[in-house]
Amino acid sequence: MREHFGSRFGFIMAAAGAAVGLGNIWGFPTQAASNGGGAFLIAYLVLVLVLAFPMLVMEVAIGRYGQANPVDSVRKLGRGDGQKAMASLVGYAGMLVPSLVLSFYAIVAGWLLAFLAAAVTRIMGWDAATEWLQAFGLARNIVWTLVFYLLTILVVQAGVRRGIERWSARLMPALFVLFLLLFFYILTQNGAMEGLRHYLVPDFGKVMEPDLLISAMGQAFFSLTIGGCSMLMYGSYLSKQESIPGTAFQVTLIDTGVAFLAGLVILPAMFVAMNNGVTIYAEDGSLLSSDTLVFTVLPALFDTMGPVGLVMALVFFVLMGIAALTSSISMLEVPVSYTTERFGASRPLVTWLLGGGLALFSVVICLNFGALFGFVIRLSTQNIQPLVGLGFCLLGGWMWGRAKLFEELVQGTPELGASLFWRVWPWYVRLVCPLLVLLVIGASW
Repeated sequence: MREHFGSRFGFIMAAAGAAVGLGNIWGFPTQAASNGGGAFLIAYLVLVLVLAFPMLVMEVAIGRYGQANPVDSVRKLGRGDGQKAMASLVGYAGMLVPSLVLSFYAIVAGWLLAFLAAAVTRIMGWDAATEWLQAFGLARNIVWTLVFYLLTILVVQAGVRRGIERWSARLMPALFVLFLLLFFYILTQNGAMEGLRHYLVPDFGKVMEPDLLISAMGQAFFSLTIGGCSMLMYGSYLSKQESIPGTAFQVTLIDTGVAFLAGLVILPAMFVAMNNGVTIYAEDGSLLSSDTLVFTVLPALFDTMGPVGLVMALVFFVLMGIAALTSSISMLEVPVSYTTERFGASRPLVTWLLGGGLALFSVVICLNFGALFGFVIRLSTQNIQPLVGLGFCLLGGWMWGRAKLFEELVQGTPELGASLFWRVWPWYVRLVCPLLVLLVIGASW
């Protein structure tokens, strides 16, 4: 019998955990700082509502209708052998996305775990260990990448309820608590209010700038892992009695809330760092790279805080580690779900085999970092994922059909049958969403 989430709260925490990752916590604030602060925030919030949320509802609906792994779920949308074969291609491409993303994501997460360990060794006064952990050496990168894979495998092998739901329900609330602690502390520092004004007070003249809109659209699209199969797969574990629009809205709200909170923490922290003499912007006025900001700027900021900075560094990297882990477990679950269902294999065995295989690929990337790291990022997030998102739009909106899509939405929420908005919504995802996704694809290519 197929597992289901034990509660709506468990599903929401797991799905939100899949969406909330390093892109929310650092990618969004970096984009906001680079694109006019408050102007970017307004554009992002609007595009989450008009693009990301409708597509999230559709992906969850496809998953719950299929009640299977991503490939078999989308196959059920087709009417004949030709349509089923076409849908399978989209499903297999979608399964490739989280596997490729995890292969480089685990490396970055390994860096975070190394800096988390460095915060501990610095408190303990172990200078040699701290220096090794903070240096970007090959041995350090491989060791901590494998440690991160180990954590991910241990959660996924336990299954949906005892693994994914149990740990997501614990880690996601902890993420919010840590964010709030950081936010209130940062606000007590000189320069924080200037950063807060930059973030919350928009320059309305910049809101309609094409580059800003494209950046906000891409961030909204990728923030909820549209086209990454995680939401479709989690939808397959959702009970038929649950409201798809309601749960999807709550997931969107949490994901957007984390991104918003990250901006409340990171942008004031950047201005605090500038106030303390840390370089944030290059000579030409452009923002320094996100890698430099995470692994150089914030540690430099924490260094200026004295003993309190050691604790803040520890809290910050714990927070980043939680965000990384809640996303990685959803990525590994996609191929694990497919393999266990198709071949009837043991979940722990499949989890260790697939996790070990992806870990080996990540080691190969580490060994050939210059040639492979950026290539795998571009291939997965800029090339394949937007195409899969477009494929889901076409499969859900056209192959499956408006009537069946609406019928799946009404299950668990009968009152939607009388709603004009939700009767029109299937036409919206049929016509408007594909056009918006094509804009994302055009920008990313």
